[in-house]
Amino acid sequence: MLGAIIGDIVGSRFEFNNHRSKDFNFFGDGCFVTDDSIMTLAIAKAIMEAAKTKGNLPYYDDEYQSTLSKLTVKYMQEIGRKYPNCGFGGLFYKWVFSNNPEPYNSFGNGAAMRVSPVGFAAKSESEAEYLAETVTAVTHNHEEGIKGANATVVAICMAKQGALKSEIQERITRDYYRLDFWIDDIRSKYQFNETCQETVPQAIKCFLESKSFEDAIRTAISLGGDSDTIAAITGAIAEAYYGVPTNIKETALSYLDEELRAIYNEWELFAPAADERFKMLT
Repeated sequence: MLGAIIGDIVGSRFEFNNHRSKDFNFFGDGCFVTDDSIMTLAIAKAIMEAAKTKGNLPYYDDEYQSTLSKLTVKYMQEIGRKYPNCGFGGLFYKWVFSNNPEPYNSFGNGAAMRVSPVGFAAKSESEAEYLAETVTAVTHNHEEGIKGANATVVAICMAKQGALKSEIQERITRDYYRLDFWIDDIRSKYQFNETCQETVPQAIKCFLESKSFEDAIRTAISLGGDSDTIAAITGAIAEAYYGVPTNIKETALSYLDEELRAIYNEWELFAPAADERFKMLT
């Protein structure tokens, strides 16, 4: 989850001012926490509260799924309303402040940018897909929105379990998106796009081509487009594969206010990071 937050913060200043190069100050003037991080933390909070309430029920149990869905709505609204100017899209803003929030058939990339806690909490790919659909469908219930969220959590789940990049690419290609392109080849023509279809495969490819956690984020930024969201998706997968360098982690956490930091601290105990787990792979 921290990888998504880092990608969001680093990319925040480039969303509408694309920087198509890996050469930039990683954290710099203009960096801030956007809706990507805030909603990611809201999903994390919902998962933790569901575990407290229904922890003895399997993830596929209808009662557990109903509880998690309700808690997802509760915390996305409760936390989101405290940050009305963080960058919400128009329809999502209305949903956050609605007295009767209903899904609105979206396939926007918000489905993928906020779902990373599922990938880190899930014990298997099937559990990750199941939970991803539950937390995503409260707003993004279009099949492409669900697909984007599922592809993201499957990549995270495989990365944290030690899968090779070739195995991750094969799985995503088989079940979700074609990845038969190179970032260098599409960079000059890639345009701003907020759909899952045109951001999730690109974000996954940024991870697959990377050499380190930091390089993954830099590659995502260099692509242009919806920089903070692409970097958030890429960063989440990169965290699961590489871990997060301590200096980057400490700087990123300094951008969180007290309430958001408290959620992160709780999550760190709930789903401990595995920064050292796969150093031999990387």
